[in-house]
Amino acid sequence: MTDQIVVRNLYKIFGPQPDAARQLIKEGLDKDAIFEQTGSTVGVRDASFSIRAGEVFVIMGLSGSGKSTLVRMLNRLIEPTSGEVLIDDRDIVQMSQAELIELRRRDIAMVFQSFALLPHLSVLENAAFGLEIAGVDKTERDKRAMDALDQVGLRGNANSYPEELSGGMQQRVGLARALATDPTILLMDEAFSALDPLIRREMQEELLKLQQQQARTVVFISHDLDEAMRIGDRIALMEGGQVVQVGTPKEILDHPATDYIRNFFQDVDLAQVYTAGDIARAPDTLFRLDEQRDARQLLQALEQQQHDYAYLVDGEQRFLGIASREALQQSDGPVESACLPRPRTLRHTTRLNNVLGRVAATPYPVPVLGRNDQFLGVVSRAHLLETLEKSDT
Repeated sequence: MTDQIVVRNLYKIFGPQPDAARQLIKEGLDKDAIFEQTGSTVGVRDASFSIRAGEVFVIMGLSGSGKSTLVRMLNRLIEPTSGEVLIDDRDIVQMSQAELIELRRRDIAMVFQSFALLPHLSVLENAAFGLEIAGVDKTERDKRAMDALDQVGLRGNANSYPEELSGGMQQRVGLARALATDPTILLMDEAFSALDPLIRREMQEELLKLQQQQARTVVFISHDLDEAMRIGDRIALMEGGQVVQVGTPKEILDHPATDYIRNFFQDVDLAQVYTAGDIARAPDTLFRLDEQRDARQLLQALEQQQHDYAYLVDGEQRFLGIASREALQQSDGPVESACLPRPRTLRHTTRLNNVLGRVAATPYPVPVLGRNDQFLGVVSRAHLLETLEKSDT
């Protein structure tokens, strides 16, 4: 996966003495001390990171950490004090105004916390508004806007007006307006934070569904940890204008870079972060059928190891089935004749909160499968409980 956005040594200093403020940053002073001495406020300091094409990249931190300032520098709604913002290897900080406008029209769309719908325009006209500003003719923009409304489930509301819609539906119109321009990059600044919890979750699901249909590079600003964990492929944590750690939710949970991040994540429910693939372990009784074992040979191996189930794979490590000791004791034929009918399995991406019931209701450790049915290991009841107990220590 290639990097679509690369940020290097990015600064934003508001106020009369940015150069003096930068020097004080180099000397190790914090933003309060810098403001006291210079009257300048440090919004973002020396941010460097990259965002991969097609990922949902969440930037989060407490209020005042600089996350909204940072995202607005990615399309130069806020002018950086210094540094680079490369989009597809082009530094937008060095672009002319005409080049920047073209980039925004072609590649970048933004969704804000406020719905910002025009009350005198219909849902369709609101969704097409960005295209109208860009000079797209009415037939084309209406078609593209209707397609975008279809993506967010509002085709039937095209002729309604904003006041006739719920908050969640209005935010869907805002999202459709962004999608209508078919951007490769979608910037979302606390886009769901004004919504009720249930509607907010629905919008998160909507975003994930849209990503499955067409993966865009999404930069999502949030102060909500559960939201970040739910939708983020990777998360950047900010404190005092600095990006202090970037990683997957699991990487940050396993290896927090600072005490601030450790405290930030201390109440996270591991069952909503870890997946079956994260905790899968190799079973003691894994057998390749290309070794041509018959049922009697496999039964002997199980009895020696005192196990009740054998996990069968082919030469490419693809899962073939589970043979039980009981069935093997009654079989004189090939191993396949002793396999369980329709054995329960887990996908490697399944979150642990969706694993609990399945593992608890299954008498054998449940196989975990990756792409193309690759066998990755098993999850047992004991191992699952061991993993979840770590979240309480």
